[in-house]
Amino acid sequence: MLLDTASLYFRAFFGVPDSVQAPDGTPVNAVRGLLDFISRLVDEYQPTHLVCCWDNDWRPQWRVDLIPSYKAHRVVAVRPGDTPDIEEVPDPLQVQVPVILEVLEAFGIAVVGADHYEADDVIGALATGAGMPVDIVTGDRDLFQLVDDAAEVRVLYTARGVGKHEKVTEHTVVEKYAVLPQQYADFATLRGDNSDGLPGVAGVGDKTAASLLLSYGDLAGVRAAAADPDSALGPGPRSKIIAAADYLDVAPTVVAVARDIDLGERDHALPAEPADAEALAALAERWGLASPVERLTGVLAAR
Repeated sequence: MLLDTASLYFRAFFGVPDSVQAPDGTPVNAVRGLLDFISRLVDEYQPTHLVCCWDNDWRPQWRVDLIPSYKAHRVVAVRPGDTPDIEEVPDPLQVQVPVILEVLEAFGIAVVGADHYEADDVIGALATGAGMPVDIVTGDRDLFQLVDDAAEVRVLYTARGVGKHEKVTEHTVVEKYAVLPQQYADFATLRGDNSDGLPGVAGVGDKTAASLLLSYGDLAGVRAAAADPDSALGPGPRSKIIAAADYLDVAPTVVAVARDIDLGERDHALPAEPADAEALAALAERWGLASPVERLTGVLAAR
C-alpha cells in the first residue's frame, strides 16, 4: 500500500475539526486524522507492506523549467530575496508535519521521499515492478496512469473521502475517461489540468482528447496525424495541435510520473508492533494522541 501522504494529511486537516489539539493547544487534527486513515485502510485491506510516500520537492525545478506555470498558483507570494517556491500551507498544518514524521518513525512505518521528486514519482517508482499487488491511496487523478490490471496495481481514490474511496481499475478509467490508463498521461497533457497549472491544448477538452487518442493511440500518433496533410484528422483539431507544438514538446515529461528513481534498499514491511514503543508513548502523551495511537497499534497487532 502506497500512501500519497500529503494528499491524506491535507484531507485530514480540512476534515477533522481544528478543536482537536494537544494539551499545550497545538493543533493535531491532521496528525490524528492521518493516523485514523491509516488504521482504517490497514484494517480493510491488510497490506503486508506500507509506505508513506513523501514530497521531498513538491514543485521540482526540472518540471518548472519545462512549464513555468506548473503549480505556480500554489506558491506563496514572496518578497525579493525570500526563498522562492514555498508551498502555501496553512500555519496550523505546517506545525503538524514534523509531528507526523516523528509518530510514523516511532511506529516503524516507512517514509520514503526522493530529492528533486514529488511523492507521485516515488509512488511510480515503487509501484512499477513491485512484484506484488499494489494499492495506491491518493486523491490525485494523475496517478491513474499507473493503474495496471495485469500487474495488480490499482488506485484507491479518495476524492470523496477516505471512508468513501473508489477502487480504480482499468475498467474504471475507461468508463470515466474513454482512455486506457497507459493513455491517461497523454489525455491529461492534451486537456490540461488547472489544479497543476497545465494549460493543455487550447480548445481541446476531455471528449476531444479521448477521441484523438482513440483514433491515433497516443500523443505521438496524434501529432504525426496533425503533421500529415493526408491524414483523416479534421482541420479544427489539426490546427489546435500544431499551434500547441511548443507546449506538447515538453508537457509529456512534466505529466508523466517518474518510474526509475533510485530509492535505495529498505524494508517496507508493515510492523506488527511499534518500532519504538517508549518514544511512541511519549509522543502520544505530549500531543494528546492516545486514542489514534492505540487504534493503530491494535490494528497492526491484529494483522
